[in-house]
This record gives sequence, C-alpha cells and structure tokens, in this order.
Amino acid sequence: MPLAALLEDFTVYLAAERGFSPNTVRAYRTDLRGLLAFAAERGVGDTDGLSLDLLRDWLWVATQAGLSKATIARRSASARSFTAWLTRTGVSPLDPAVRLRSPKPGRTLPRVINRAQMQALLDHLELRARAGGPHELRDQAIVELLYASGLRVSELVGLDVPDVDLSQLTVRVTGKGSKERVVPFGVPAQRALIAYLKRARPMLLAAPEEPSGNIAGSTAGRPAALFLATHRRRIGVRAVYRLVAGLLAEIPGNGPAGPHALRHTAATHLLDGGADLRAVQELLGHASLGTTQIYTHVSAERLRQSYQNAHPRA
Repeated sequence: MPLAALLEDFTVYLAAERGFSPNTVRAYRTDLRGLLAFAAERGVGDTDGLSLDLLRDWLWVATQAGLSKATIARRSASARSFTAWLTRTGVSPLDPAVRLRSPKPGRTLPRVINRAQMQALLDHLELRARAGGPHELRDQAIVELLYASGLRVSELVGLDVPDVDLSQLTVRVTGKGSKERVVPFGVPAQRALIAYLKRARPMLLAAPEEPSGNIAGSTAGRPAALFLATHRRRIGVRAVYRLVAGLLAEIPGNGPAGPHALRHTAATHLLDGGADLRAVQELLGHASLGTTQIYTHVSAERLRQSYQNAHPRA
C-alpha cells in the first residue's frame, strides 16, 4: 500500500484516537513526510521497502547534516510510532523500527528568572498598566497568569472567559492530548485579571472588526476568548512570545527568553518554596513525573551556585 496514503490515515489516528494536539500531529507529519521523501529517492514507495536499514540511513543523513540530537531523537520516535501502527493495523507483518535506536538528547537546564528579577518585572508591568491603556492591562494579566499558573503559551491563548473562576482563583485548561486540568492562581493574578476584564477587554472588544468577521466574541454559541488582540481577535502564540521575549531581553541569563521561561520559573519557585513534586507535575500537566524532575535539578544547581558564591571553603 502506498506510504503517502498510509501517512494520512496515521495522522487521522493520532488526532482522533490518540487525542494528540494539532501541533503534535503537525510535527509527526513533518517528520514522516521527510522519511517518505527520503524513501522515494531510494525507490521505496510502499511498506515492503520500509526496512531497518532505510530508517537508519535516514537518521544518519540527518546527523551528517548537523541536526541536533533532540531532532534526531524526535524523528526516530516519529518513525517508531508510524511503523508500530502499521504492524498493529495489519498493514505490515513485522515492525522494522523495533531495533531502531536514537541518541539521547542532552538535557539542558531551562532558563529560570530569580525572584528579585521576577518581582522587578511584575512591578514594571504594574506601573505600565496604571499609566497605559487596554493593551498594557492585558499584557500585565497575561504575564501574571503565566507566572502564577505555569501555563503553556498555547494553553493561555486558548482560554475562554468562562474558563476563569475569579472567586475560586482557578482556571480550567485544555492541555496536551486534549486533557483538561484545573490550575490555581494567586491574588495578584486575580487582581490583574479583574482589571483587564473590567477595564481593558470591553475596549478591545469594541474595536473595529476585521473584514473577515472572525472575531473572538460570543458568536454562534461559541464562548468568548479571554485575551484579545487587535480587531477583536483571539491573541496568538506569536504575539505572547514577542511580549514576553521583549520583557526578558533586558534580564541577564542564558537560554530562550519566551513564555516557557515563565513556566520554568513558576515550577522552580514552587519547588524552592517546598511544593511537592507531584503537585507541581499536576499543575504543569506533565504526563510523566520524570519530565517534572528537571526542575529539581534546577533547584539543586541554584543551591550549588549559591554555595560556591557564599561559602568561604567552596
């Protein structure tokens, strides 16, 4: 059976049966289209020619091209998932990727903003919100909620107004795999959200509508987007990334300066304050505790640096 047709069936399976997010499905499709193109160059267009040697050659070429270990590992995982599905559905009698190995990606410590820097950033946003307009109030609410709840940026932009319970200080989030969880936030984030909802969002919603008519208000029975951009549209991931990256650009530190840095920071500050690792796992929506454990390494590294800076015999 042609591999191209099977790939389309596989992506439907990932979305419909596995419940993978559109971003995850897109990543699998991109990896596997690359594999199919590589196979086609070698005269392979169906499952009969999909062998372990072909898969190894595909990863080897990617390695020689200078792709990172993390990318190679992801491609290997995509291929293994695809061939395992082919075997389970009876398309292939044997799984050629059972013995496919990939390099373990090097685990780097995520960027974390220290408490003093984070407080200075939040104070700066509060001053901007007091003197500014609806966009400044919105920006303050976005950053306060990201830091208070440790949300992924995709989860934040997908929030609707009914998802936020200001009396219980919780937000209902749809995370990876369409899994829902309820995440708490604190009083400062509550105040910022109230100010945004009362004073800023009505002004953004009253802005001129875009010609397409695709607005974020409560139309056709759909709930209203929580955070709005221009033309009454739901704010996008890129806009939030630009906002946070701009704010973090002046703060010293290595690593990416996007919204994920605030998620890392929230998790690390929780653990530094004595929070239970499993509670942090639940808050972040990690499927595996091993993913959350990276933040224990962050805390340990911060402790080591403090020791070296402070102890006379370090």
